[in-house]
Amino acid sequence: MALVHAQPLDVISVRPLAAQLHGVKTHSLLKTGKLQLMRLVLAAGQHVPEHQVPGEITIHCLEGEVVVSTPGLARTLGAGELMALPGQEPHALQAVTDASLLVTILLHP
Repeated sequence: MALVHAQPLDVISVRPLAAQLHGVKTHSLLKTGKLQLMRLVLAAGQHVPEHQVPGEITIHCLEGEVVVSTPGLARTLGAGELMALPGQEPHALQAVTDASLLVTILLHP
């Protein structure tokens, strides 16, 4: 079965999940030819190993706290904070607390 994505002009909720956080899995919200939006859900202590993507990305912490690490840099993002990464930037994530993130990826830069 194909994943159902929102379409351009659809309203997409990115409100904090709060008590429902543990019942929601990471999922893609929108994917067009040039852009992808994902809600990344991480339990406290969970990590995403170092990886990179071709296009620029933003990581917006919707709730909780997460550490974003790049070679030579580690930044903690709390609820309401975001950071941008250039394309090809190696990065990893570590959830300090239960967290959900809005990740925006520029596809095919």
